Amino acid sequence: MRISLRWLPRWASHYSKDKFSADLSAGLIVAVLVIPQSLAYALLAGLPPQFGLYVSIFPVIAYALLGSSMVQAVGPVAITAIMTYSVLSPLAVPGSPEYLSLAAALSLLSGAVMLACGLLRFGFLSQLLSRPVISGFVSGSAVLIVISQLGRLLGVPVAGGNTWQMVTALFDGLAQSHLPTLAVGLGALLLLVLSKARLGALLVHAGMSAVRAVVVIRVMPLVVVLAGTLTVIGLELDSRFGVAVVGNVVEGLPGFDFFLPTFASIKTLLLPALIMALIGMVQGIAVAQALAIKRRERVDANAELLGLGAANVVAAFHGGMPVGGGLTRSAVNVAAGAQTPLASIVTALTMIAVVLGLAHWLERLPLAVLAASIIMAAWTMVDLKTLRQAWAYDRADAFAYLGTVLGVLVFGLEIGIVAGIVLSTGTVLYRSSQPHMAVMGRIAGSEHFRNVERYEVETIPGVLFLRVDEKLFFGNLAAVEARLLHELENLQRESAPVTDLVLVMSAVNRMDSTAVDVFAELNEDLQDRGIRMHLAEVKGPVQDRLKRSALWPVLSGEVFLSTNEAFEKLRQP
Repeated sequence: MRISLRWLPRWASHYSKDKFSADLSAGLIVAVLVIPQSLAYALLAGLPPQFGLYVSIFPVIAYALLGSSMVQAVGPVAITAIMTYSVLSPLAVPGSPEYLSLAAALSLLSGAVMLACGLLRFGFLSQLLSRPVISGFVSGSAVLIVISQLGRLLGVPVAGGNTWQMVTALFDGLAQSHLPTLAVGLGALLLLVLSKARLGALLVHAGMSAVRAVVVIRVMPLVVVLAGTLTVIGLELDSRFGVAVVGNVVEGLPGFDFFLPTFASIKTLLLPALIMALIGMVQGIAVAQALAIKRRERVDANAELLGLGAANVVAAFHGGMPVGGGLTRSAVNVAAGAQTPLASIVTALTMIAVVLGLAHWLERLPLAVLAASIIMAAWTMVDLKTLRQAWAYDRADAFAYLGTVLGVLVFGLEIGIVAGIVLSTGTVLYRSSQPHMAVMGRIAGSEHFRNVERYEVETIPGVLFLRVDEKLFFGNLAAVEARLLHELENLQRESAPVTDLVLVMSAVNRMDSTAVDVFAELNEDLQDRGIRMHLAEVKGPVQDRLKRSALWPVLSGEVFLSTNEAFEKLRQP
């Protein structure tokens, strides 16, 4: 049985009932497993814990209706949570009414930016940040998250601030650690580490299938949270020993609070919102594409922006906390067997039941256990593999990674991502301004031409074959001209007088007007010195433009279809 209604999203208009049971069970499982995570990330963002539950409802439905990924799960995520806290904590007291309104405004602005980008089909913007920069930003943020949660794990009060201030507060308060809190927190962290590192192998060795072992590992954070809560209740650790717990969790759904941020709020939050939107779109689209590849599906980057933008706009009016596409949530969704976004809708509906009737069960959940869960999740986000690969392959990318990490840790999230963008862009500009150029010769008995420094090749006395491996534009013309003249002088000293220069243009896909002017002047200068300038293997689009330029009619040499044709013609006496 299939239904087909035009107003439904594509996945729903052709939904088959054989997927329903899988989506239903996956939605229920994800709802249960992400409850502790939702609470934890709300606290990480400086918001009341129930806000994490609120934004796991209607924003999730909004994304399910507009996004293109079949299995990505949207909700509170670590990156947006720490960015929210980093941006807003200097502006207002976390948890205060002013702070809550600023958080909602931040969600609204970042969502509006993503919506606008989706409507304008700007999905390509998600590709403007290199992978090392993104990995560096995520890794630096993860370290920042770990540091911010160590205070709750140790029972040491650590106020917000920069990394140095938090580390200093931790060291100053280490001797006054609250031992019962420390015991609960370290116990939870140890269980989480052991379950991730060893539990899967032990279960498989005991005869359990690998698929079921993965499910058990996914459930372990919830088991640890339940164990910590039951321990606090059974031993009355909160009332007798002062172990900090979540406390009052407001039951019931809040109404939709439609508002417009003030001009002052927009002015203050616009740049952070733009950065949050950029990071959110990059992370969300990257997760969606990774999942789609595994499932042999496709995602539409523009539809993803619409889904993520709508989710954040809805979150602003119902929950007031920015959301994103979460790798952990999505992994749990996939592992639970989700087939379509209906699973996320089931998760949202289940979360409504939790908010309406079960929220009070979470009041004695120890903060140290939530901190342990956040630390474990954040630590897995530290990406050292990308650093090792970049260091081995391209040191410039490695420095972009390290610069982004240090920028995040020393100066904060906004400066960190700007530092990464500057380093990455600077590397591209530097390489473009210093293009690789090769003096070429022909391999004996073939029509192949190679770099004279790498191969034994044939050359023609007095003829220079030079290949430029970069587009020609105003930024690299000085370097190209200097290298060209240098090679002509070398050839002049080593052989007979130079008579011909052949520029091999096979790697040149663009020449700007400045390049055409410079080469026209170079052609005239060489002609005065008795040297003809030839072109070989000019790409079609470049040649089309050159034919309309001042260089083409005055070119002192010829335009050859291939380098070998030029070689054969010029070696003739």
